[in-house]
Amino acid sequence: MKILVLHGINLNMFGKRDPAQYGTLTLAQINEQLQALGAELGAQVECFQTNHEGAMCERIHAAHGEEIDAVLINAGAWTHYSYGIRDALAILAVPIVELHMSHVHAREAFRHVSVFADIVRGQISGFGGESYLLALRAAVKLAQGKP
Repeated sequence: MKILVLHGINLNMFGKRDPAQYGTLTLAQINEQLQALGAELGAQVECFQTNHEGAMCERIHAAHGEEIDAVLINAGAWTHYSYGIRDALAILAVPIVELHMSHVHAREAFRHVSVFADIVRGQISGFGGESYLLALRAAVKLAQGKP
């Protein structure tokens, strides 16, 4: 089983950016945790991060032709306005789980809206780095055909 994890804009700054919202884990540490949990769950985890919207769309397009079983995405601010990434994700025929480290519904009003909401299988937010691990567990179950 192969799970693709997509990290969006500014997420390379985890560990430095607003620790009150995002904690002190770095993106490298999050990726290490995902790899370790993936191995426990029998899944290969591939992580990709970019600050360039076109590069994110290109990676999603590439996933369409690969044997990907599920996708996790924390698109950062793109979640709230990138119809280009939303349309790229809609091409995929695998389960997609949206996640956020902060509790987006307890933050600014613009963060309450996800343009991905109607195409993802579910959303996880507010659990810091644990959001990624919860999302990975959910994606593996979905890829196995379990609700």
